[in-house]
Amino acid sequence: MDWGIANRLSRILQPDTGRTVMLAVDHGYFLGPTSGLEKPWNTIEPLLPYADSLMLTRGTLRQCVPPGSDIPIVLRMSGGTSILTELSNEGLTVAVEDAIRLNASAITLSIFVGSEGERTTLLNMAKLIDAGERHGIPVLAVTAVGKEMTRDSRYLGLCCRIAAELGAHFVKTYFCEGFEEIVQSTPVPLVIAGGKKIPEKDAIQLASNAIRAGARGVDMGRNIFQSDCPVGMIKAVRSVVHENASVEDAYGIYRDEKEGAKTPAGRGQAG
Repeated sequence: MDWGIANRLSRILQPDTGRTVMLAVDHGYFLGPTSGLEKPWNTIEPLLPYADSLMLTRGTLRQCVPPGSDIPIVLRMSGGTSILTELSNEGLTVAVEDAIRLNASAITLSIFVGSEGERTTLLNMAKLIDAGERHGIPVLAVTAVGKEMTRDSRYLGLCCRIAAELGAHFVKTYFCEGFEEIVQSTPVPLVIAGGKKIPEKDAIQLASNAIRAGARGVDMGRNIFQSDCPVGMIKAVRSVVHENASVEDAYGIYRDEKEGAKTPAGRGQAG
């Protein structure tokens, strides 16, 4: 692997554990001002100390993240559709030169295997990988799931392997039964998506199951920033990913942070 790509990737996959806690806050590019991200900076700022990287768009990065921050950026490069249309018709919306100007540690786009936009999104990924290789920037492939697709190991294994075969340096996908098989058949690191908001303990269990099955981390958004205690949730998830904490111990971290935030002193500590 090119030194520049390996160096940037090591900022995301932490060298001491080989794992990562990515904070996904890119939802606005197709959902608009989704719940919890109406004012992105208010959401991001208290969570920055506990995230290994941010996944977001260039607009949110420029307006809502201080230039002095050293948080590694995973920059979304695809879009062009909204929740009102067919999402699989995405195209590339950012030039790699802009990613370089923004000092991105990785660049990312969605692929829609089995959907209307399959061919276009896969070819766009190949183009982005070529550009990333030229400039030493790793590419994260996001295995988006079409409305008619089932999130099972056969389908997700197909998506992840195609992404790896085309040259993606790591892949974001969903956890499912038989995830160990997907890990074994995909020769690049996998991080799992948090998906829609679920109860906090269930989200912690999801992260634990994925890590134990071989995932190299999580890229969570709504299950952190839509929580009733976002700082507690990201701390809990971090303990699972980097410290192999049990679900009960991690849930205790979330619960203690939530209780602490109810007091004036705790509220100040939580940001």
